[in-house]
Amino acid sequence: QVQLVESGGGLVQVGGSLRLSCVSSGHTFSDYAMGWFRQAPGKERQFVGSISWNGDSTLIPDSVKGRATISRDNAKNTVYLQMDNLKPEDTAVYFCAAELSSYGSRWHWDYDYWGQGTQVTVSA
Repeated sequence: QVQLVESGGGLVQVGGSLRLSCVSSGHTFSDYAMGWFRQAPGKERQFVGSISWNGDSTLIPDSVKGRATISRDNAKNTVYLQMDNLKPEDTAVYFCAAELSSYGSRWHWDYDYWGQGTQVTVSA
């Protein structure tokens, strides 16, 4: 049974940073590309970035480019999302997801497994 568990969310001030973690179990982690998405109340799920199976390639959308960094440690079955210079519009529940593919898609429907999410709140 595949399980993804996010952690690291919380309340942070504008301009601050957070590092989210997602620990995976129940599958061969290195077989999967990993992605991060977020969803604010009343809004659609938004792509935050993805990383290839070996960590050599990342895809970051313009909406967070320069502020978001994704990395992974296959030995620890963990993927990370570093968010810097946080803004109020970054407030959302952040989800990690696993896609059985070499490279992570920007489309949420391509992903096979999802975590429960972790809340990030940025206060002005």
